[in-house]
Amino acid sequence: MQEYLKRLVQLQQTDSAILEKRRFIDKVPLRIHEVDEPLSQAKVELEKISQKASALAKKKKERESALGDIQEKISKMKSRASDLKTNKEYQAHLKEIEASEKEIGAVEEQILMLMEEMESVGNEVADREMSVKAEEEKIQALRKELDAEVSRLDQELTVLKEERAKIVAQLEPEIYATYLTLLKRSNGMALVRADHEVCLGCNMNIPPQLFVEIRKNEDLIQCPQCHRILYYEEEGSVGQA
Repeated sequence: MQEYLKRLVQLQQTDSAILEKRRFIDKVPLRIHEVDEPLSQAKVELEKISQKASALAKKKKERESALGDIQEKISKMKSRASDLKTNKEYQAHLKEIEASEKEIGAVEEQILMLMEEMESVGNEVADREMSVKAEEEKIQALRKELDAEVSRLDQELTVLKEERAKIVAQLEPEIYATYLTLLKRSNGMALVRADHEVCLGCNMNIPPQLFVEIRKNEDLIQCPQCHRILYYEEEGSVGQA
């Protein structure tokens, strides 16, 4: 194999490794966003049920205040009983007190029902808070894991970039320019193996005579279909770029 082809194979292998690591790093925000969604939803649900709990507490306080007002009203009415002059006035007075006492019963029942609902909602609030906490812990663990992975990949990228610079320095500018153009145009694969008269980049057939030339690894030959640079390598040797 011509030396420049060996260098191109090494360069492609290096660039493929660089691209793979960059793709992982680029996907980190998306992976965090994916786990952020359940957390956001859990927070929304918690806010809804918390607002319901607050509304119930406010309503209970209002009912308790109303109960106090009625009890005070009854107390005042009872204190005025001695001022009544006739039996008719007294009977009317008793009926008014009786009506207020029934009202107390109704308000007390409302307060009891509110307390039962508040207990149920309180349990739901606790469940939602646990869900939020669980999602926050999940994100924290994922962030820690991804931060460590990105740190490791950044170190590997530094080494790979240094290796790449050394390889590029050994290539003719024209050859490197061709490679770079194909790399950008061909989804990161500018150079691929040809095997059994097939381009392993686009999986299209290669004319038999052209494949014979490719097997020699003497010239820069491009696939007639996808235009990637082709080289031949015995199966089981260094491996595909």
